[in-house]
Amino acid sequence: MRPLRYSINVTLDGCCDHRGIPADEDMHRHAVENLNRADALLFGRVTYEMMESAFRPSTPRPEWTEPFAQTISAAKKYVVSSTLEQVDWNAELVRGDLGEAVQRLKRQPGKGLFVGGVRLPLALTELGLIDEYEFVVHPRIAGHGPTLFAGLTKPVDLKLVDRLEFSSGAVAMRYEPRR
Repeated sequence: MRPLRYSINVTLDGCCDHRGIPADEDMHRHAVENLNRADALLFGRVTYEMMESAFRPSTPRPEWTEPFAQTISAAKKYVVSSTLEQVDWNAELVRGDLGEAVQRLKRQPGKGLFVGGVRLPLALTELGLIDEYEFVVHPRIAGHGPTLFAGLTKPVDLKLVDRLEFSSGAVAMRYEPRR
């Protein structure tokens, strides 16, 4: 069974709004390494639309973001949405029961699945489907924005499995659920 991994950038005060977190070349390089550990990406509608608008091949962007843009554009994407009628950008819609659909994707052979965003990972955590969590904690206090796992109905205990520090002072910490 291929693992489902989650990664999110977050400030010290828990903000996970991408507009409140500075992007840099190290973060994009790390994101490419993460994406290369997966066969496919799993997005909710909001994350899919945000990534699509920023990283489609024809979108103007800084040169140092190109490796990430190329990697994410080439990746197979599954989009969980009840409102979108169609998707493109190497994506297909996931409909029906979320737990069953994700279990089906996890049973396929391969290196793994990667999920981003806020609301979809909350639902996947509630279902016990995430196998690895990575929090890239940035040395910033944003004072606003969405926070992680708001509304989670039960605690999830995690064990630290890896840690990586960046020159910006950000720290990526990877955890696995204690089962």
